[in-house]
Amino acid sequence: MEELASLVLLIGFVMDLVFGDPRKLPHLIVLFGHLIGSGEKLLNHGRHPFAKGGLLTLILVISAFMVPYFGLPYLLHWHTYAYISVSAVLLFYCLANRTLIREGLAVFKSLEEDGLEAGRKRLSWIVGRETHRLDEQQIKKATFETMSENLSDGVIAPLFYFAVLGLPGAMAYKMINTLDSMTGYKSERYYYFGKFAAKLDDVANFIPARLTALLMLVASGKPSGIRFVVREGKKHSSPNAGYPEAALAYILSCRLGGPNFYHGTLVEKPFIGHNDRRIDAKEIHQVVRLNLFVSLGFVIIILVLFYLAGN
Repeated sequence: MEELASLVLLIGFVMDLVFGDPRKLPHLIVLFGHLIGSGEKLLNHGRHPFAKGGLLTLILVISAFMVPYFGLPYLLHWHTYAYISVSAVLLFYCLANRTLIREGLAVFKSLEEDGLEAGRKRLSWIVGRETHRLDEQQIKKATFETMSENLSDGVIAPLFYFAVLGLPGAMAYKMINTLDSMTGYKSERYYYFGKFAAKLDDVANFIPARLTALLMLVASGKPSGIRFVVREGKKHSSPNAGYPEAALAYILSCRLGGPNFYHGTLVEKPFIGHNDRRIDAKEIHQVVRLNLFVSLGFVIIILVLFYLAGN
């Protein structure tokens, strides 16, 4: 089985690097989104919103795990190549590195070629904060922040759960992450209903976020930054997002984070790092290379572990 898992991992990872999100084709995350949206409309009213949100989360996460857990063995029994193909496509849907890199580059390109308003608009596609007040440096730093955080959420975490629990684990994680993205807000509508999903996402990302930060430091040849990452990563309001952001701040010797507006409200967030220098446009390529090295390095680590487990 380790040989099949290795093949699925390689095919799925290469597919993500080559294609990214297939905008013109059906997508697993779109299906997850429809299921979450339908469940939220059905349950998010009346009394006990926390219990209802928790129930929806458990049903969807368990289903995301159980469907491939019981379904894929039947497919393997029927035809090995069909099993490999379907599994690789499902893993491909769980990864988002090509899309993350493409969007990061697009923000910098829009900013450089079309100006501040274009950069703000493009950034708004990938961040939750308000962008219409941001200046050039804030746009660049926000792009770096989301690229580091989503390297964990969109690449390392699903790969980690694939390595530990197979494809069912990767799909269950992706459901958790999608639930948090859609309902994990501190707004009146979602504060209680999405609270369970948000906390579950915190738990699911605890190890991957710290692993991502460590891999970033190693890939950049700066493992001595671990103390900096631990110290600065704790400052973030999220128990996880601060660690990959702190790793990138150390690698680039810059300052990230700080206050931002969300839904018209100024949210005071601490700065991560101390060197408040200007970010050069060319540095996006350094961040892109780092993302690629980290994701490729982790895939190699998983392949080695699969090989050792099979011998």
